Amino acid sequence: MDPSKFKYSKTHEWVNAEDDTATIGITEYAQSELGEIVFVELPEIGISFSKGDAFGTIESYKTVSDLITPISGEVVEINAELAESPEFVNESPYEKGWMIKLKMTKLAELDELMTAQQYENAPKEH
Repeated sequence: MDPSKFKYSKTHEWVNAEDDTATIGITEYAQSELGEIVFVELPEIGISFSKGDAFGTIESYKTVSDLITPISGEVVEINAELAESPEFVNESPYEKGWMIKLKMTKLAELDELMTAQQYENAPKEH
């Protein structure tokens, strides 16, 4: 996986799109701001989300935050390992710490997301 090829949202989620499937997680920046992740709540397979919907929550010792889907689609897979090992989000946010896979329903939404360079240069909002 090459995060420089991913798309990014203003809410610090990343999207790795392959054909009509998108893998989604949170960015290195987001996990560092949250601190040590202690719990990740993910949706059930088969649930559909629209861009901007909360698809779950992530909890650290500091805070609980919503996970926002940057694109519309139906959940086809979740990273079940995060239930037992939420620290994967801190240790490997782009690989072992991925959260969900969606079958995308609006591929054009990918064009509304930032490139890695745009994300890197964007002001970071919390």
